[in-house]
Amino acid sequence: MLNFSRLLIIAICFFWMGIAAQANDLPQTLAEIRGSIVAIVNYDPLAQPKAKIVGTGFVVGDGSFIATNFHVIEAFEQGATTGRLAILTGRGENAKIYEATIASSSPLYDLALLRIEEANSLKPLRLASSAYTIAEGSDIAMTGFPLGQVLGLYPVTHRGIISAHAPNVIPQQNARYLTPAIIRRERFIIYQLDITSYPGNSGSPIYEPDTGMVVAVLNAAFIRKTRENGLGEATGISYAIPIKFVSRMLKDLKK
Repeated sequence: MLNFSRLLIIAICFFWMGIAAQANDLPQTLAEIRGSIVAIVNYDPLAQPKAKIVGTGFVVGDGSFIATNFHVIEAFEQGATTGRLAILTGRGENAKIYEATIASSSPLYDLALLRIEEANSLKPLRLASSAYTIAEGSDIAMTGFPLGQVLGLYPVTHRGIISAHAPNVIPQQNARYLTPAIIRRERFIIYQLDITSYPGNSGSPIYEPDTGMVVAVLNAAFIRKTRENGLGEATGISYAIPIKFVSRMLKDLKK
């Protein structure tokens, strides 16, 4: 009986040590990847402020590409803004600006790849393989620029879990809730998240806290148009697009 009690105590100690070690992984991971997470900005040297944050992005590929949401840069693609597309790296007053161009865009998946002039100048994040699906209940973290200019160029990190694998479009209660976007939208599986997000977080990487491997791209608004169309008000639920679609876009650029 005594030996069993000792074994139980040892097992409990290892259990809590494992939880503590996992909790301590995120600060180390964040220190390694923070420099690869950028603010997408509308840059106008005649405006005040000169750089207005419109979303978040992160470095992928060979270091010359930035992944983000399509709706973040849609106004630039349509020529509906007077400013120039750019990204900001660093923090606060030490930020550095890079002009960017749109290398590829996918309204279907609400994704875009930007190209910056200084090739290989930034460290890309590691992406999960196209065959990888993160399990429901898995711990995740997200770093981005919530609320844009309100909080300034200081990336903010949140923790959460993958709460569900779900279709990007769900059946509507009746015909009056159908929209052209819902009718035309291709069906694919997205991640539903238990995590706090805001509009400025659009394009933020969703990554594993212990490895920094990116598994998805946060989508703070676009998916709600097809999943929550029949609701009177937004639920506050966050969604993310699996990273495999970014990998496909990168692969297409190499062809």
